[in-house]
Order: sequence, then C-alpha cells, then structure tokens
Amino acid sequence: MTEDFLAEEPPTDWPEGVPHRLYGRRRGHKLRPRQERLLSEAVPRIRFADTGFAEGATALWMEVGFGGGEHTLALLREHPTTAIIASEVYEHGLCSLLTEIVPDGAESTFPLPGRLRLWPSDARELLLALPEASLDRLYLMFPDPWPKTRHAKRRFVHPEMLPILSRALKPGAQWRIASDDPTYQAWVEEVVRPSPLFSGEAPAEERPEGWPPTRYEAKAIVAGRKPKYWVWTRV
Repeated sequence: MTEDFLAEEPPTDWPEGVPHRLYGRRRGHKLRPRQERLLSEAVPRIRFADTGFAEGATALWMEVGFGGGEHTLALLREHPTTAIIASEVYEHGLCSLLTEIVPDGAESTFPLPGRLRLWPSDARELLLALPEASLDRLYLMFPDPWPKTRHAKRRFVHPEMLPILSRALKPGAQWRIASDDPTYQAWVEEVVRPSPLFSGEAPAEERPEGWPPTRYEAKAIVAGRKPKYWVWTRV
C-alpha cells in the first residue's frame, strides 16, 4: 500500500447539506506537560499525510472518533496485516492513545508505528480527500448522539454523508457502527437502511465476536443502556 492517500489538500468546499463546522469537544481539563509534548511533538510526526504509509499491509481501515484509543490499539494487535487511520479531535483522547505507544521523553524521536497514523482533525475532511475506494473498513464506535432533533445535522451519520462514505469505501467494504443511545439507534436505521449505497442485516444486540470492547460501551452497560452493533456493506 504505497499510494499517496492524501494527494490533495483537504477540501474547503463542502457538499450541500453537510455542516461545515465540526461540533464536539477539543479540550477538557488543563493538559499536563507530558500531554503538551505529545500534542506538539508526537502528533505532527504521526499525523496521516505521507506517501508509502503501511507498505506491505493488505488492508486499510479507518476509525472515526477513537475516544481513548483502546479500540484502535486492539484492532492493530489483532490484525497484524492491517493499517489503520485513527481520527480524533479531542486532545485528551489523542494523548491517551499516544501514551500507550510513545515512551516518555521520546515524543520527538519515537519510531513511527508502521501501521498506524492519526488524523487529529475533522474526519470528514479526510474522507472527502481520500482517493475513491481507498478504505477496506470504517468504524464509528459510540459516537456523540446529539439527541435533540434540532441537532440532528451534527451527527456523523447523516443522509448527505452517505455518498461521501460510499465513495471512500471499496465495494464490499464494511462500515461498522455501535451505539448505546436509543435516539441514535433509531436514526441509524432511518438514515442508512433505505440507502441504496449500503446493505445490512438487523443490528446485533450483543457485541459480536471480533469487536474489541471500548470504555464507552462498558459505561453504557453499567448505566443500563443496551448497545446495538451494525455491519453495513458498501454496495
């Protein structure tokens, strides 16, 4: 996989109906010195923008909104011939993942992992910029549900996003979604089920084999919410 997967600058002209503004937290409590170094020194080195990324990998996956990074890192361990682009804008989430792979004090010198790159910006920009049929799989695990009706346009699952996702995915590629929010669960069915771009069975109500657990899933279960898990196939 030696192609230049970012052959152009992320577009500034958005498709009609797709909100240009990215909603969601970028920063929480004050960053510690180690976190500041990870963001200023490690992130630029591992940011996805290069040619020759994941040479020798047999598949390219992307995770949108990786949270604390435990799901992404589990995928890397369990699929040794797969490369992953992990997207997250929340600074503490970026630091959480990087802490697991970057030794303290080596933020500017650590060896880059051969199968992982980060996208610390709006994932939609990268999906619009990727060449057609680049991705073998896409993950959206427990996204912010934006449960109020007036905020529906802020959801990543959105009618205007489906052609963008379909273009970036290879025919037959999977789009895996998990959500514990009843409003978002109904929204996924409402938006994706009628689309001719994706096909899929009814969602599983127990985490399927091969789906690494996440901290958000654990919190949802403790709180009494019941996650659902979809596998949509790009037609």
